[in-house]
Amino acid sequence: MLHPRIADPYATRHILKKFKLRAVKGLGQNFLIDAEVVRQIVEAAEICAGEDVLEIGPGIGTLTQGLLEAGAFVTAIELDKKLPAVLRETLAGYENFRLVEGDVLKINLAELMPRPFKVAANLPYYITTQILLTLLEKNLPATKIVTMVQKEVAERMTAAPGSKIYGALSVAVQFRSQPRIAFEVPPEKFLPSPEVTSAVVVCDVRKPPFAVDEEFFFKVVRTAFAQRRKTLLNSLAVFGKEKLLASGIDVKRRAENLSLEEFATLATILKTR
Repeated sequence: MLHPRIADPYATRHILKKFKLRAVKGLGQNFLIDAEVVRQIVEAAEICAGEDVLEIGPGIGTLTQGLLEAGAFVTAIELDKKLPAVLRETLAGYENFRLVEGDVLKINLAELMPRPFKVAANLPYYITTQILLTLLEKNLPATKIVTMVQKEVAERMTAAPGSKIYGALSVAVQFRSQPRIAFEVPPEKFLPSPEVTSAVVVCDVRKPPFAVDEEFFFKVVRTAFAQRRKTLLNSLAVFGKEKLLASGIDVKRRAENLSLEEFATLATILKTR
C-alpha cells in the first residue's frame, strides 16, 4: 500500500482543513512539514526494523510515518482527543502502529513498554522537562531518547559544569544518559512557525555512574541550584555546615561549577549522620 507523505506543507494543510483542525497553543502544537527533518530524526534514533519505539504526541502522524517506514513498531501516545480519528486515517494500513489515547504522565509506561525500546518525539515545549524526567526517572527499559525540544532546553540538557546554563536539568539528564545535540530545526520547518528555534537531542540512556541515594542526591542538587548565586556553604547550609566543611570540596564554589561526581560525593557525606 502506498502512503502519501505527511511531512509536506501542502499535505499538512490539506489534513488540517479536512479535519477542521487548528494547532492548539495550549498543547504546544506545531506540525512538522519537512521530510528531510523527519529523515534526520529517524537516522539519529538509529531505527532498525522490528524495534519498539515510543512516540509522545504524534499529532497528525508526520514523524510517526517516518518511524513506521523505517520498520519500527510504534506505540504513540496522544492527549488531544481530536487527533486519534485523524491518525486512524493518515496512518491507515500500517500494521506496525499502536495508538494509545491519554496523558503520558499518567500512563503506566513500564506496563505499556515492557521490552527494550527507543523514544522518538517532538515534545510539547510547555511540558518538555516534566516528560523528559519522567522517561529518565521511571527506570524504564529505554535505550535511547531522541527528542525535538526548544534549542534553549537542548543547550541546558547538554551544558557542562562551569556554564551559566548548567543546572538541575543538566545534572538530571546527564546522570541517567549521555546527551548530545544532533541538529537544529528552524521555525519555518513547522506549521504554524514557532517563535523559537528547535533542536533534536539524542540521549543514550545509561545506568547512573555513581552508587548514591538518588532521592537524596537530587534533593541536594535542587537545593544547591535553587540559590545558584550563593556559595555551597550558604545554599546547602540546611544539611549541616560541619559536614560541608568536611566534604573535601571547596564550599566557596557555586553549584554551577560542580561535576556529577562532586555532587555525588557531597550527597554521600551530607546523608551520613
